Amino acid sequence: MPLALLALAVAAFGIGTTEFVMMGLLPNVADDLGVSVPAAGHLVSAYAIGVVIGAPLLAAVGVRVPRRRMLIALMGLFTVGNLASALAPGYGTLLAGRVLAGLPHGAFFGVGAVVAARLVRESRQARAVATMFLGLTVANIVGVPGGTALGQQLGWRATFLVVTVIGLVAMGALAALVPYLPLERRGGAGAGGGVVRELRREVRALGDRQVLLGLLTAVFGFAGVFALYSYLASMVTEVTGMAESSVTVVLALFGVGMTLGALAAGPLTDRALRPTLYGALGALALVLVAFRFTVHVPWAAMATVVVIGAVGFMTTTPLQMLVMEKARHAPTLAAASNHSAFNLANAGGAWAGGTAIAAGWGWTSPALVGAGLAVVGLVIAVVAGVLDRADRVGRGVPSGRRSRVVARGAGSRGAGAREAGAREEAGSRGGAGVR
Repeated sequence: MPLALLALAVAAFGIGTTEFVMMGLLPNVADDLGVSVPAAGHLVSAYAIGVVIGAPLLAAVGVRVPRRRMLIALMGLFTVGNLASALAPGYGTLLAGRVLAGLPHGAFFGVGAVVAARLVRESRQARAVATMFLGLTVANIVGVPGGTALGQQLGWRATFLVVTVIGLVAMGALAALVPYLPLERRGGAGAGGGVVRELRREVRALGDRQVLLGLLTAVFGFAGVFALYSYLASMVTEVTGMAESSVTVVLALFGVGMTLGALAAGPLTDRALRPTLYGALGALALVLVAFRFTVHVPWAAMATVVVIGAVGFMTTTPLQMLVMEKARHAPTLAAASNHSAFNLANAGGAWAGGTAIAAGWGWTSPALVGAGLAVVGLVIAVVAGVLDRADRVGRGVPSGRRSRVVARGAGSRGAGAREAGAREEAGSRGGAGVR
């Protein structure tokens, strides 16, 4: 495994921690700032808004910025946002800090996925992307519970100071371990014309029908996960009858499931992308229905939570690889927009689950709502697969043949990469078509 993937995973760990830890710190933040818990809950939404806005915007701004430099800059913005959150004097400034911290989230994972795929041979690209996402899943096992406990003992600001340090460590790891990647040359013009042409290429790739269907699959399919996850703590206390102190364990078990799903998704996606996606979405719908019944028995509920985390997160790698494959000539904006889609799924799933509870359907109703959303995502995915096969047949392309997601650069490792880096730095200043 290239050490650069470790650097990407460390950064993903920090991002995952700051994204989800606020859920466990809401009572502490509300008490400290003198606001209600529902008002503090807007701090979770603020981060998601930052992701949705920042993913396509920053990816578009950075289309001609060398990849390693872009990754470091994005982590720098992430670090500043978390430092601003830790030092925020009031609710409004904390809200702004959360938006700022969320802005680089999607763009980082979009650029990071492209870099990860270029570091390995074609047959292992999905595994490389999944390795980066492992940092995100481990954050839910270690970072979020640890950050919550730290915030409860030393105050919520301490948690965000620690995340700030993680951001600095990640920046150092990216600078030290991620090689310069030689970029494909495009037809030549000056820097200004090159930027406009590259941006148009990225926007055209984003408008591909298969890319849009992939994003739509993410919005509905992954919403099924968050319809349940957003209310999991209430379900296990109100329905299962577990103590509030057990919530941290349940959330950690969900993180364990996510990690298992990420480990399985990489090799499965490399072997069969669409079947992996179909299977994960179908399994997600079934296990969400099962949770409606297992939630009444503590051990069964906890086992089901692990499975939900596994099959839910198993959808992320094939969806990421799908949009990168279909936008392979300009994958950055599409890959980043995929994370906007995931965060729309987070918000939409939470809204749908909450609406079901407010309608009086009971605490377990979000599980059934989530199952319905997963089925919608599965239908969209299958329709996209059918259309893709028809397009391939029309072009005379064998239906089982996958296109390379991104080309590997010739000097992607070792000394050759460093030499390519010097050319890349010079090219980026002179407008050469490197990436």
